[in-house]
Amino acid sequence: MNLRLSSAALAACFALLTGCMTPPQTPVALAPQAFVAPTNNYGVYMAALPVVDTQFPGANCLLCMAAASVMNSSLTSHVKTLPYEELPQLPAQVATVLKQRGANVTMIEKLDFSALPDNGKAAPGFSRKDLSGLKASHKIDKLLVISLTMVGVERPFASYIPTSDPKAKIAGAAYIVNLADNSYEWYVPLDVQKAADGKWDEPPTFPGVSNAYFQVLEMTKDQIVKPLSN
Repeated sequence: MNLRLSSAALAACFALLTGCMTPPQTPVALAPQAFVAPTNNYGVYMAALPVVDTQFPGANCLLCMAAASVMNSSLTSHVKTLPYEELPQLPAQVATVLKQRGANVTMIEKLDFSALPDNGKAAPGFSRKDLSGLKASHKIDKLLVISLTMVGVERPFASYIPTSDPKAKIAGAAYIVNLADNSYEWYVPLDVQKAADGKWDEPPTFPGVSNAYFQVLEMTKDQIVKPLSN
């Protein structure tokens, strides 16, 4: 029996242990002044995409995670073959929309958030990191970030027992930070899910799950791009 756990499963376990340390940021509607000159010089950055994988929340103990991993091994093998499609081009799509709204845009390829100082005045509605230094280093007023923490398929468990069918899922957030004070001028938590239409358990290609995954990719792009377009 293969008890090797996926990296996503281990990450989910770590998230369960650490997720309660800080409350989640609630949504922030796009600020009316978001594109008003002269403070409309934007940096656009997308964090490295996570590996497309499966996650099994609720399988909390090591043996539970091992059982869930073995039970869904065929599904995991298939999910890992699914492509990102146009997801890596999302920053360019966002940049186009920002330019249409009159913004000047700088694409930022690399940004190490872990190296940035913490925001000593962090509070709801403000970034936990102090991003103000980017204003001078990149000659921007605001930073738009796309950060995806999960891309793939999720199946919840209660210990050893699955509690529902798998769902395609993308999780993360998209947001705009005003570098003058680290405030959010827009914040969209992402938790986009879609179950298979009809049967899901059709190995080895799992067409129902695959179709749901591709729909979730499109739904995620819409949730990020459309609010910026209006």
